[in-house]
Amino acid sequence: MSTRIAFLKGHGTENDFVIVPDPENALDLSPAAVAALCDRRAGIGGDGVLHVVRSAAHPEAREMAAEAEWFMDYRNGDGSVAEMCGNGVRVFARYLQHAGHVAEGDLTIATRAGVRTVHIAKNGDVTVGMGRARLPEGDVTVTVGERSWPARNVNMGNPHAVAFVADLAHAGDLYSAPPVSPATAYPDGVNVEFVVDRGPRHVAMRVHERGSGETRSCGTGACAVAVATARRDGTDPAVTGTPATYTVDVPGGRLVITERPDGEIEMTGPAVIVAEGEIDADWLAHAVG
Repeated sequence: MSTRIAFLKGHGTENDFVIVPDPENALDLSPAAVAALCDRRAGIGGDGVLHVVRSAAHPEAREMAAEAEWFMDYRNGDGSVAEMCGNGVRVFARYLQHAGHVAEGDLTIATRAGVRTVHIAKNGDVTVGMGRARLPEGDVTVTVGERSWPARNVNMGNPHAVAFVADLAHAGDLYSAPPVSPATAYPDGVNVEFVVDRGPRHVAMRVHERGSGETRSCGTGACAVAVATARRDGTDPAVTGTPATYTVDVPGGRLVITERPDGEIEMTGPAVIVAEGEIDADWLAHAVG
């Protein structure tokens, strides 16, 4: 490991990330190292780490290398591995553009949830093809304090429980994960979204992301919320043959989610690089040790 490691800081609707370029997968980013980098007081601070690796250089992505040159090795703020992060994909794409690896237009990015198609628009917005939602059967309940709500189980490559509430304050402080039952519905943990209506096809949400706590935004969560809201509204594009578009307000901004009749979901929103610098490898080794 060199004495200094390049990093950047970016965010998508204030879901923020430490970006670590490592094309040849030479860095050993242990869970402890990731947690140290994401520490908001003793580290750089972030909801997670975007480890930027060429697909061909990573054992989990080699099979996708023919479709996507770059692999988003995403880690949650506590160091745990995550399958997918929608806001992260947008920021990852912005980094690739910032570094000169790609230009405006279309590209593909490999993730643990599969290859994602991305479009970088001239106005700065980034649209990500988020794949199809799966809607597992079975009743799910979310509880905060004395209140409980039925929730919709939606899988966007990672698991979500979407609860419609009267007031977003009812979600509580979201410091710890809200209890979800039955536990067997989510053996690997779950992201929990609390949703209120703002107008026709317009909702607002708060989210507790597993491994990160409450975040300012969650891209896969916004997609899960749009799908759950559409089904609650009696809308299924596969049945109607018409795309369904929902505006989803998150604490950090606004995302626009479209579900197409073929089931594919697209998410559009901003992605910003705010800083770049170097990590002191000695500090990181000490922080991990």
